[in-house]
Amino acid sequence: MTDNVNERELVLSILLSVTRDEEYSHIAIKNVLEKYQYLEKNRRAFITRVSEGTLERMIELDYIIDQFSKVPVRKMKPVIRNILRMGVYQLKYMDSIPASAACNEAVKLAERKGFRNLKGFVNGILRNISRNMNEISYPSREENPAAYFSIYYSMPEWIVKEWQKTYGTEMTEEMLQSFLREPELSIRTNENRISPEELQKRLTEEGVTVRKNEKLPYAFYLSGFDYLQALPSFTEGLFYVQDESSMQVAELAAPKDGDHVIDVCAAPGGKSIHIAEKMHGTGQVDARDLTPYKVGLIEENMERCGTRNMTASCMDARILDEASIEKADIVIADLPCSGLGVIQKKKDIKYKMTPEKQEMLVKLQQEILSVVHRYVKPGGTLLYSTCTINREENEDNVAWFLKEHKEFLLESMEQILPKQGRNDGFFLAKLKKSE
Repeated sequence: MTDNVNERELVLSILLSVTRDEEYSHIAIKNVLEKYQYLEKNRRAFITRVSEGTLERMIELDYIIDQFSKVPVRKMKPVIRNILRMGVYQLKYMDSIPASAACNEAVKLAERKGFRNLKGFVNGILRNISRNMNEISYPSREENPAAYFSIYYSMPEWIVKEWQKTYGTEMTEEMLQSFLREPELSIRTNENRISPEELQKRLTEEGVTVRKNEKLPYAFYLSGFDYLQALPSFTEGLFYVQDESSMQVAELAAPKDGDHVIDVCAAPGGKSIHIAEKMHGTGQVDARDLTPYKVGLIEENMERCGTRNMTASCMDARILDEASIEKADIVIADLPCSGLGVIQKKKDIKYKMTPEKQEMLVKLQQEILSVVHRYVKPGGTLLYSTCTINREENEDNVAWFLKEHKEFLLESMEQILPKQGRNDGFFLAKLKKSE
């Protein structure tokens, strides 16, 4: 059944979906893995590793190819460009793959994809790179750290410069390193269904390696399992996959039993469900998002987790809902952002974002905040959060909001930076409305 499946061909299809067709990498990879779920674990792991690794290191891979090719990468046909990228990734970062195999399989793939006339081109470049990998020169770290970081860590130079300006060179490099580490799968116990202790025991019985989160007693890190959906504890809704940073939203919101909470951009629903759990089945969480697809994701997760004190509805957060004015004890505004805090999980975000798009997002965030703050009751809480580490979207937007809306006071504000593959970059600000 599996003999006709070529892993490298599937990797190429993922790379083309992301780089040519503008699909999001996590969705492209998920779609392929779900379709070929029957493949052995090691074959699926190869597909994931080469796809994610090639996308993650793409700036560096292109830089290397350009040193050995008369035709610049940007002028190559998309199929050839991506065959070379994945070939160089295997040569440089996968010691388990013999150089001859990486080169030969790339040549076969070019032929299979209808580029028989370019077999020699692909073969020549990859073999030349393989022989001279240790001779490749990088920009000078001392003379131009931004250029060096950009190539070495495969981060667009404008982002590197922005972070250097905000966080300094040393912290910027720490963040760049953390984005290239393998992320751990972080989960949160569904405490309405099972205790953390019982969940840990159950997961261990299912053959999963479980490590406790030192900060949050209900959170764990999982490894050593084959496929998430194959775990009965997952399908039974005993836990929810959520980053530690994201869990801080419910912690900081600190809902009381019986509260009315509105989450204005809720999909896929993790923060809303967490808040609903913290209210022990009382009160009401009104989870909203822009499209039926996103609302469907929320409903799917509500169903799996058995969340009853929560509804999901389709609403545009930019348009005032008159019926919600001053009705919420807590408004969660986890708004669309540049996503530069979650690069570790969504490898291609760094290539899709531009300074112009980032500026548009700042304006969108302000537009939404200008509407949704009206839903907060006197004495209530507005919790603003993003999954980015860009000051304009975070601290600067809070300063703008407080200047525009004097009835709110800043209670707390935190910028969480990505660290050691353990958590995402995340921003939270808790704002209290006067009585």
